Order: sequence, then C-alpha cells, then structure tokens
Amino acid sequence: MRRDTALPAPPPAHRHDWQTVKTLLPYLLQWRGRILLALACLIGAKLANVAVPLIFKDIVDGFAPANPVQAVLVVPLALIAAYGVLRFGVSLFTELRELLFTRITQRAVRTIALQVFEHLHALSLRFHLERQTGGLTRDIERGTRAIGTLISYTIFSVLPTLVEVVLVLGILAARYEPSFVLIASGTLIVYITYTIVLSNWRVHLRREVNELDSAANTRAVDSLLNFETVKYFNNEGWEKARYDQQMLKWEAAQVKSQVSLSWLNLGQAAIIAVGVTLMMWRAAVGVANGTMTVGDIVLVNAFLIQLYIPLNFLGVLYREIRQSLIDIERMFVLLNQNLEIQDAPDARTLAPGPCAVSFGNVSFAYEARRPILHDVSFEIPAGHTLAVVGQSGSGKSTLARLLFRFYDVNAGTIRINGQDIRQLTQASLRAAIGIVPQDTVLFNDTLAYNIQYGRPTASLDEVREAARAAHLDAFIERLPDGYETRVGERGLKLSGGEKQRVAIARTLLKNPPILIFDEATSALDSQTEKSIQAELDQVARGRTTLIIAHRLSTVMNADEILVLDQGRIVERGTHRALLEQAGAYAKMWLLQQQEDSSPAAKTV
Repeated sequence: MRRDTALPAPPPAHRHDWQTVKTLLPYLLQWRGRILLALACLIGAKLANVAVPLIFKDIVDGFAPANPVQAVLVVPLALIAAYGVLRFGVSLFTELRELLFTRITQRAVRTIALQVFEHLHALSLRFHLERQTGGLTRDIERGTRAIGTLISYTIFSVLPTLVEVVLVLGILAARYEPSFVLIASGTLIVYITYTIVLSNWRVHLRREVNELDSAANTRAVDSLLNFETVKYFNNEGWEKARYDQQMLKWEAAQVKSQVSLSWLNLGQAAIIAVGVTLMMWRAAVGVANGTMTVGDIVLVNAFLIQLYIPLNFLGVLYREIRQSLIDIERMFVLLNQNLEIQDAPDARTLAPGPCAVSFGNVSFAYEARRPILHDVSFEIPAGHTLAVVGQSGSGKSTLARLLFRFYDVNAGTIRINGQDIRQLTQASLRAAIGIVPQDTVLFNDTLAYNIQYGRPTASLDEVREAARAAHLDAFIERLPDGYETRVGERGLKLSGGEKQRVAIARTLLKNPPILIFDEATSALDSQTEKSIQAELDQVARGRTTLIIAHRLSTVMNADEILVLDQGRIVERGTHRALLEQAGAYAKMWLLQQQEDSSPAAKTV
C-alpha cells in the first residue's frame, strides 16, 4: 500500500479573545436558570463577606462603654452571634454557588470535547495524514482543561471581585474622608493597568511555551509509536537527543515565562504595599485626631484585607484567563477546520441490497503537481470480482480511498447502482463497504472488541460465529483469556496472519455488499497467504469485490483484471486472456513465477 508522507501541520491562526468567549456563550446560555441562581448565591456571599468587618468594628467599639460587664453581656454577644452567622453565610452561599455551577462547567467541557472529537473524525484523510498526533492530543488536552478554568473565572471570579470592590469603595466613601476612596481607587487603577500591560506582553511567551510543548510531545509520541524501528536501528540515543533538543527549547521558554511572571508578581505586590501603607497612614492620623475610633481603624484594616485579597486575585485571574484563552484557541481553531468531504444538502441514503460499482473517466491527484489517476473507467457488476494489479505507486490503493470517499475525484464520477457517491450520505456509503487492508491496525483492547468493531451492536454469539468463519476460533480457544485477550498497541501482540483473520472476521460481521481486499496477503508468508486467500475467496462469494494486489496468484479467479501503470489502465481482461496477450500482465506473471521457483524462495 502506498503511504503518503505526513507533513508538519502549520501553526493555527490566532483568534481574537472575544471570538473564544463568543464560542463559549451558547454552551452556558442553555443553563440560564442555574446561572441566575448561582449569581444570586454569589451576591449573597459577597454581601455577607462585606458585612463581617462592619460587625467586627461594632464588636470592638462595644467594649468602649464605662461598664465593661454590661458591654460584654449585652452588646458584643449579639454582635458575635451575628458575626458567626455571617461567616457561615459566606461559606454556605459560596458552596451553593459551586454546586449549582459545577454541572454547567462540566457539561460545557464534555460537550465541547465531544464536538471536537466528532469534528476530527469528520475531517478528511488529507488532514489526518498531515497532522501530528502528539501535538494534536496535547492541544486538545490543554484546551479541555482550560475550558473549565475560563468558564469558572469569567463568570464567578471577575464578577464577584468587582462586586466586592464596589461595595468596599461605597462603604469607605459613605463613612470616611475622600482620601480613603482616592487612595483605594488609585491603587486599583494602577494595579489593573500594570497587570493588563504586563500580561498582554507575556502572551507571546505563553504561546511559545505551548507550541514548544506540543512539538516535544509530538516528537515523543512519534518515537514511541515507532518503538520497533528505533530498536531495529539501535537509535535510542539518537531519539533521546532529538527529544532533549526540543525539551531544551521548551525549558528556555518556560524559564523566560517564569521570569516575566516573577516581575509581574513583584510589581503587583509593590503597588499593593504602597496602597496599604497610605491607607493605614490616613487611618492612624484619623485616630490620632479623634475623628476615628479604634473600631474604625480595625474596620479600615479589615477592608484593606478585603480589598487586597480580591485585588491580588484579580491579577492572578487576568493572567489565568489570558493563559486559558491561549490554551483553548488551538482547540477552537480545530473546530473551525473546513470539512473537505461533506454530505450534499440533498444527499440520499444508499438502499440496502446488491451493489454495482462503476468508475467513469476518473482523474485524481493528492497534489496538483503530482497526478495519480488519469481517466480511469471500469465497472464491477453486482456480485462480480474485479482485480487491479500494477507496480507500487501506480494508484491502486487510491481507488479504494476514492470509493470510500476519503477524497473527492478531481474529474469523472464514481457510481454505486447508478448513483454518484457524492450524492449519497457518507454513513450509508461506508456502511455498504468492507475492507481487509494490507496492514490491519487493531485497537488496544480485546479480541472480542476488535471483531465486534465490525458491528458494535452484534452479540457475543455473532462475534464467535464470525471468528469461526474466519478460521480464528481455534487460535482464540488456545489463549488463556480467550476472546478477552488484549491485542496490544495497534495489535502488535498478534502475528500478521492472526491480525488478517481478525480483519476478515470483523468484515464478515459487518456483512457489507461491497468488499475491498487491499494487498490483503502481501505481507504474509506463502503458507499463511494460501490459507488466508482461501478464506478471502470464500468471503467474496456473492459480493461485489475489488481486489487490489501485487501478487498475481491472488487474482487468477477474478472476473476481470485491470493492469494499472502510472495511473492509467494499460490492459484489461481475464487471467487467461491477459496471458495470451503477452503484454505487461504476462511479463509480471512470468517474473513472479521465476521468483517463486528460485532456490532462495524455496528456502524461505
């Protein structure tokens, strides 16, 4: 099977932050009732939180009367009880808010992650050949994690912080001289401005860290997926050096990002320190002048703490929101990837039953500069078998990809029962086609799961029947865990023949009217090839079958054989007729016969 070289995916275009927020809003607005209740709890928690210092001031001033016994027994005890109730109220409203909003956050994360997953499966084969698995999975992982952070912070952190700041400033303005509000407001403005300016400057550093992290993960996953190749060539050290080269860049970017974060934190702390010092100075002057009580200075100090905590959190909040937006933008860019292959608006469902396949003047190129197929035409009547042979790179496997509609033809038409496959739904088209590929890739799960994948709703008895029909049951019964035996990553715990039989079994379970055998036995030894070929012949009976082969011994019984050369049909006919023509097919047959009869072939 020809394999296309995967090119590195270009970095995604950066979205505006507001685009990301707008993308999230529909996922939240479907929970309007919960959001309103959560906001009510939020406001209740903040009102209770601001009332606590006011009660505390009255408790302190309650000790001022001349009769301390009366003060202790009458005034402070009631206030202390109110203080405790308010403290508990803050926690109660906060937890209620969290309980109400947890389902909103988790449902949004789940819905978006599912949407991205579904969208990735809907993208064309071209996209998946060019993508880098490691970087893609890391982007999705960071994006889904950032969704919860972004939703939580934007809805229930920004708003409560602003509510608390407004309440505190309002109380300061109502109770004390204007200088308190001026100092607090000035500190807020300087702090927010400094935070936004430096955080925006740090955006490119964070983005660089993410890109290098994805690149390192891509390199690691690629190396691990090719574990055997690394071992064959004794290149563990080489792979380690390549990975470390990428990690070295990531380390430098992380250090640079952390240094900038430290400067941001130090600047924020300095601004807060100056504001707190000035506020305490004004409060101390007020107490000295007799315009403020000891309770007032306690109140101002408590409000300073009330302001400091949300203000400090506001800086962290802004940084986290910015970083979450950066983390999530790649995932949202994936959602905006155009679907190269889509169902037509009036697409029809392919009716069940026997299927006839025809290619009419089909031309195709993966890239415009490198045409693969040129004006290819042929028909496979329902229940007949057509074989396509030719040298590697002649375009044989491309026929299967086009029939599955992984790509659309550049010219010509492919029809099933007279219907252009572009006018059929992709689901019904692919449901009608089964394939036994050259390289069967299995899921890292059980044998039963991999066979049942042909029809996930099939019962275990049907799975066992399919395994028997593929002559796989005797092998499975010898295994300690039977059908529950795990096959390993990509099925690496099974031999080539065993994997091919699993592929046959799940195709039988699918029971499609159209079959494709794409170099299904070329990677097997001669003895295994003969046994597998006999099973394939049995499976193909009564079905419309396209055989793509390099070894001509596997296509002798086909109703028609096409010979492809550089994307063009150069010969067609039955096995006997093509041999009598003494053309390209006859030469290929003679060459393979000589190879099979050579001493080297016999000793294998």
